[in-house]
Amino acid sequence: MADLLDPRFLVSVYLTLFVIMDPPGIIPIFLALTARRGARTMTRLALQAALTSFAVIVVFALFGERLLAFLKISLPALQASGGLLLLIVALELLTGKTDEPTEVDDVNVAMVPLGTPLLAGPGAIVATILFVRSADSTPQITALVLGIVLIHVTIYLTMRYSTVLARVLRPTGILVLTRIAGLLLAAIAVQLVADGVFGFIEANG
Repeated sequence: MADLLDPRFLVSVYLTLFVIMDPPGIIPIFLALTARRGARTMTRLALQAALTSFAVIVVFALFGERLLAFLKISLPALQASGGLLLLIVALELLTGKTDEPTEVDDVNVAMVPLGTPLLAGPGAIVATILFVRSADSTPQITALVLGIVLIHVTIYLTMRYSTVLARVLRPTGILVLTRIAGLLLAAIAVQLVADGVFGFIEANG
């Protein structure tokens, strides 16, 4: 077994990405963005968001360092841009502008902000790049691939079965949850922007 898979590396990859991507923490934001659209649409959006996040993480696992170097993009730039994007979404949640979504919005919600930068954000991208650097054997590479797959299966199942919570909360509860999610998302966005600003200062100081 050890010749094919490194269990310790697998656990390290999975737990690190679990903490950073925080599947339970995405539930209120997912519900706030999708609960008014019906269970079938929510299920589709959960799958789209998980697949979007998976695609982004895989791309950065394969080409991350070279891509960032080629485009001359720093981690602080990723953090600040992701924070600004999330802040726009947070303001929409707080002001109620997501109450009447369109079909185009469905796709955008799954890909942005759910798939990225909420799930596949700067933290998850950097962690993945670091794991790729340290994976120097076939068992570790196998563990890295399996860990990325497993965390995204976890993310999908978490969002998929949050529809049960949506039925319990009903429209009034969802409205309250939307405002709370907007506030939390705004805090996350401000923290990302602040991290980006401090990162720029440290890099150029």
